[in-house]
Amino acid sequence: MFDLSLPWWEFIVRATVIYVVLLAMVRISGKRTVGQFTPFDLMVVVLLSEGVSNSLSGGDESLLGGLIVASTLITINLAVAFVTARSRRVQGMMEGQPILIGRDGRLFRETLKAEHVSPAEFEQALREADCELKDMHCAFLEADGKISILRKHP
Repeated sequence: MFDLSLPWWEFIVRATVIYVVLLAMVRISGKRTVGQFTPFDLMVVVLLSEGVSNSLSGGDESLLGGLIVASTLITINLAVAFVTARSRRVQGMMEGQPILIGRDGRLFRETLKAEHVSPAEFEQALREADCELKDMHCAFLEADGKISILRKHP
């Protein structure tokens, strides 16, 4: 149960590499991957975790190996949170920037397509903001995948 089949440092290296690669893949896939999950998005996350589990452990099934991997992932996550809270530049790289997807009652359809946002999702955001398209001043796809609507001033 406590005997490692790999050197302790290899668990740290494996967890760090997997964390960095998955973070890059999620950032490249766009804001909607991180925003509101559909059942398909959730399925991808579950399958990703299953797919990388052997890469994290290197086939080791010891309790200690799992604890080393978990501790490494939590430490990396805390380090990323610490750095992004103190650097706007790093925060922009890690979390992204808001993107303008509509202005003055006009929807930017090409931008929506590029960001994988359906017109139905945009319409839902309008309803949630209790705003009609003609009354919209600006609409943004936020870094977390949510859509923010700003109304025109009367």
